Amino acid sequence: MLLRRSLLCAALMGASSLLCHAQEGLRDTTLLIIRHAEKPVVGDRLTPAGEARAQRYAAYFAPFVDPSGQNLTIDTIFAATDSKNSLRPRLTVEPLSTAIRKPIDTHFVEKKNDDFVTELQKESHGKVILISWRHGGIPELLTKLGADSTRLIGGEHWPDDVFNWVIELHYSHDGKLASQQLIHEPF
Repeated sequence: MLLRRSLLCAALMGASSLLCHAQEGLRDTTLLIIRHAEKPVVGDRLTPAGEARAQRYAAYFAPFVDPSGQNLTIDTIFAATDSKNSLRPRLTVEPLSTAIRKPIDTHFVEKKNDDFVTELQKESHGKVILISWRHGGIPELLTKLGADSTRLIGGEHWPDDVFNWVIELHYSHDGKLASQQLIHEPF
């Protein structure tokens, strides 16, 4: 009986430790989530307007000034993995990556948001993380990150014609979502 109780306590302590550890990566972290820049009707790249937006991001996010006036310096850049139909998430942040000399992590597939969220929760990637994603996967990503996707984007789907939104999610010291807001880029 004593052995069973000891094993149960050890299992509970281990589970508690895993739950605590699961949020360590988001402790005191701000996530900035954008949709890739403008896309052509046909092709895997950006339109000229999309290329111009990508160039503007190099200044807009270096540093990013949030609506409260706080300067946020990007520590890590993630972009959805290139697919046969779209290189746009990566292309959108390449000029910024070059400007701030930070590599782009592209090893997460947009259709596997669980893997990406688990990685963010488990491991620290800095205090300010920029994520360039495909619009079809952003609502699910937001929900898995604890945000109210429907309230943030005004529905269940990111609108097809919207390229100028930034979602800012801030996590508290305990790794829980503390605030969320939609920011309209000025361009």
